[in-house]
Amino acid sequence: MMAESARDAFYRISASDAEVRNETLRSLAALLEQEKETIFAANRADLEEAERENLAAPLLHRLTFGEEKLRQVTEGLLAVAAMPDPLHRTLQATEITEGLKLFKVSCPIGVIGIIFESRPDALIQIASLCIKSGNAVLLKGGREARRSNQALCALVRKALEASGLPADAAQLLETREDVSRMLREDGLIDLIIPRGSNAFVRYIIENSRIPVLGHADGLCHVYIDEDADPEMAVKIAVDSKTQNVAVCNAMETLLVHAAIAEKVIPPLFAALRDRAVKLRGDEEVRKIAECLPATEEDWSTEYLDAVLSVKIVKSEEEAIAHINRYGSHHTDCIVTENDAHAVRFLNQVDSAGVYRNVSTRFADGFVYGLGAEVGIATGKLHARGPMGMEGLTTYKYKLLGNGQLMADMKNGARRYTHRSLAENCPVEG
Repeated sequence: MMAESARDAFYRISASDAEVRNETLRSLAALLEQEKETIFAANRADLEEAERENLAAPLLHRLTFGEEKLRQVTEGLLAVAAMPDPLHRTLQATEITEGLKLFKVSCPIGVIGIIFESRPDALIQIASLCIKSGNAVLLKGGREARRSNQALCALVRKALEASGLPADAAQLLETREDVSRMLREDGLIDLIIPRGSNAFVRYIIENSRIPVLGHADGLCHVYIDEDADPEMAVKIAVDSKTQNVAVCNAMETLLVHAAIAEKVIPPLFAALRDRAVKLRGDEEVRKIAECLPATEEDWSTEYLDAVLSVKIVKSEEEAIAHINRYGSHHTDCIVTENDAHAVRFLNQVDSAGVYRNVSTRFADGFVYGLGAEVGIATGKLHARGPMGMEGLTTYKYKLLGNGQLMADMKNGARRYTHRSLAENCPVEG
């Protein structure tokens, strides 16, 4: 059974030396380059089938794994390998009583099941972070990337074996039945991470007793405040929408303050139309520029396409209320030169990432310096935003004594000191 072998693999990889895990990642980077033609051939077969099934152009783009994606994932692997070991770090040290020391120490979560979309590069990013953090992982990608994922996972397993680690620390699920079985393995699997729509995440939560950390859809907003620099606002909005339309950190709804709308909307719409973006606006927007009417459904839609809904608001408070009601709590930005407005927005918008005067496209684990990311968590427990190695760790308490007895604490022979210590756990590393 996959879950059982993953659990056994976890016990081994969690106790492995950091350099062994780093060497696995470096070996994988080399293997990807050596076997790239095999990977590209598998990806072409996936693309051809997807085209026959009329997969939308933005989704085809996400499915594509060529030289540029290869460069990105190999750079990511080397970056993760170069990062400090996330395990065995002393997070807190306390003297309980004389000679009795308590250490709070980072450790892996265990066996993690991750369900992700049809992006082959996501498989490498996820696997690399799990390996580095000493976790075993069960991977289920979208069916459109089946051949690509098979080729990539085979190389991950080969790299693990070459470093003396168990290949079953990374396993690929192939079918829906595999997923159904995984969701029932609450005695062997510690965490499920689904990436997808809110409805999909909800389905996983309702069909498993395993803890679920949802990485839901990215309905991101840019709000152009009345005190925004118009030129900067146009540039940020264009980049947020068009730099890559098929990603979770692309802007899907633009909010514009009424006081600046006539100055910003015409040049912005011209720039967006030059990039083939289809525009939908509310009644007030359509008084300023021609576009399709926006419906109530548009405010709740993650397009992942060259489509943008636009709304004019009368106040910053209205913009914040709209984002908190319709957004997915992913990443939202205010464009403003007003410090007070920025503070209010950053404090009151309930999202994993809140930005001022910068494109929403910066919401990314590699950009944040995490090396890569498992995804962007839109909930609040236990990780939020781009989830890197730290999010794949938890902690345990290690209590080191020399014969202390609770009876002595109770009868007064010893007393609690609860003194903070500036030292690391001596049995780590």
